[in-house]
Amino acid sequence: MKQENGSHVSERSMPRRNRLRRFQRIPMRFVLPNLVTLLAICLGLTGVRFAIEGHFDFAVYAIIVAAILDGLDGRIARALKGASRFGAELDSLADFVDFGVAPALVLYFWSLHEHRSIGWFAALIFAIAGALRLARFNVMIDDPNKPAWSGHFFVGMPAPAGAVLVMLPLYLHFGLNMPNDRAYVPFEIAYVLFIAFLMASRIPHFSGKRVGRVPREWFIPVLLGILATLLLIVMFTMQMLFVLSISYLLLIPFSVRRFLAFQRADELAAEEASAGKESAAAPGVVGQA
Repeated sequence: MKQENGSHVSERSMPRRNRLRRFQRIPMRFVLPNLVTLLAICLGLTGVRFAIEGHFDFAVYAIIVAAILDGLDGRIARALKGASRFGAELDSLADFVDFGVAPALVLYFWSLHEHRSIGWFAALIFAIAGALRLARFNVMIDDPNKPAWSGHFFVGMPAPAGAVLVMLPLYLHFGLNMPNDRAYVPFEIAYVLFIAFLMASRIPHFSGKRVGRVPREWFIPVLLGILATLLLIVMFTMQMLFVLSISYLLLIPFSVRRFLAFQRADELAAEEASAGKESAAAPGVVGQA
């Protein structure tokens, strides 16, 4: 080992603590969540390969599985207590590849290339919106001034949801036998730009991360409903993706309404607190007069 003054220092002369730190072992609980994230990246890129080769149905499946893995890696990290800053940065990069770049390229190879410049413009805008959405999420996650109820909402459409919804034209083709006609491409371009706007906007969306416990009397019906939904997704994948996408879009006005209700409740509470402070301070002011 060579220092700046040109003298040589052997590793044996280094402090034992520094030498041990170089070879410190990393527990598997930190490795496993990152492996899941890397697998999601592989699936997103594989979806692009399938699109290039013309296997668009497999491209959809690859991106959907990547979205599922994206929901699992964080939960695995929390369950194993293996969350780390490295994992958070890797997950953000994976989200951009899987839910920004991959869907944009799949759609471009599917139909947007029919209107070359404007189609590529739409694909670029979608990918950029995904990047901006992820950057804003990373900045806001450490905001100490967020109200407690804000955890029930996402600010803007989440990147995984945007990736799933933006592929709606493929669900229509493979699930409902809608032809991939050049005449529909302008509508598809407008739809891609609309989803990009939802991702980049501050429109609130239900998060679902803080769903409470299921009441005991509803346990069996909820369990049966989840099982039936999963079976339908496996058996009628494209049709169910179409239904779920439309349902998600229809749910947005309700999430906005709920978000505004929480905001109004906070404003009323702040006004009442301010009025209480003024009324408490009023007798003192009168007494001094």
